[in-house]
Amino acid sequence: QVQLVEPGGGLVQARGPLRLPCAFSGRTFSSYAIGWFRPAPGKEREFVSAITWSGATTYYKDSVKGRFTISRDNAKNTVYLQMNSLKPEDTAVYYCAADTFIARMISVGRYEYDYWGQGTQVTVSS
Repeated sequence: QVQLVEPGGGLVQARGPLRLPCAFSGRTFSSYAIGWFRPAPGKEREFVSAITWSGATTYYKDSVKGRFTISRDNAKNTVYLQMNSLKPEDTAVYYCAADTFIARMISVGRYEYDYWGQGTQVTVSS
């Protein structure tokens, strides 16, 4: 049973930082790509960032490039999303997800991620 937990949300002021951990358990974490998603206003979850199993390749949504950094510590079964220079429009529930299709390496498509965390609320005040 794969489980992902995102314990790190909260309230932060605009231009401030926040780090979101995603803790993984249940299988070989180090084999899977991990992604972060958040709902767009009035829409389904949209891609924010992703990282390959090795950490060698990362992808970012254009609006977070230069502000967010994704990383992973396979020894701790944890992926981190470091969010800097936060903006009110970053307010959302953030979900981490695992893509267990190893051959895919990395993806920005939410339907290609098969295990999801419960989500954590991030609120950025102006």
